[in-house]
Amino acid sequence: MNEPLDLATLRVIVAAAELGSISAAGDRLQLAVAAASARITALEESLGLRVFERSSRGVRLTPAGQMLVRRGRELLADTDRLSVDLHDYAKGLQGHVRLVANTSSVLELLPAKLDRMMREHPLIRIDVAEHGSLDIPLLLLEGRADLGIVDMAHAPHGISLRDCFSDTLVLVVPAAHALAGSSPMALEDALAEDFIALHDGTALSSRLATSASVAGKPLKVRMQMRSFDAVCRMVAGGLGVAVLPLQAVTPQLASLPLATVPLTDAWAARTHRIALRGGIEPSPATLTLIEFLLR
Repeated sequence: MNEPLDLATLRVIVAAAELGSISAAGDRLQLAVAAASARITALEESLGLRVFERSSRGVRLTPAGQMLVRRGRELLADTDRLSVDLHDYAKGLQGHVRLVANTSSVLELLPAKLDRMMREHPLIRIDVAEHGSLDIPLLLLEGRADLGIVDMAHAPHGISLRDCFSDTLVLVVPAAHALAGSSPMALEDALAEDFIALHDGTALSSRLATSASVAGKPLKVRMQMRSFDAVCRMVAGGLGVAVLPLQAVTPQLASLPLATVPLTDAWAARTHRIALRGGIEPSPATLTLIEFLLR
């Protein structure tokens, strides 16, 4: 008879897959290397298949191991969530929502919405983490988040989208720049400039790269920053121009020597969307938060 797959062994396997080493997994889980290795070996013998290919450089997942880790992450996330929810209910809380949101929503939407939500529903706990739009669907699919806000036009497989709020992208230039005060223009007409961009992997950086490619011109990225504020400060220092959401950078316009130029490109008008994992009914607490976001 096959031995059941216990959660402790599953945690060892997921950790070893992420770290590429059984010894590193043991360190993370505070488990002796021999014990961690024995758990994996016992499971492999029980199942009659190998989870890892072992070498002197560490471990690598087999195809079966890849499936196990993918499904295992979901199971562990659900288990951890259940544990947190039970502790919350024991303390009198009425729900817990894990929200993952893109930078624009963190700056433009969430402060006021969450303030009101928490005042009206103090027994619902909301955890917020900032992630790039392109990373959020995987977090939802793996069960590591309940709700996302993304800059995404089409829903990836397994994800449902619902319109939430809109914003407008503009060209941000130094106040003394030749383009300051210009009439609305297409991004193509500014591609001779050096750009201060967000790091690769964000929805905004992908939009810019795609637009430049369609125009048949290179996007000359001089620097890459991790925040809107850092981008604005580099632009204010005369190091380049940038494309950012007007609503998010308005505070910097009042304190830094910056100017904005409207963009005529259709993609400059963005709709941010609420993202949920398809096929799973959101919890009452999640539905309450969605209601507040859509007001």
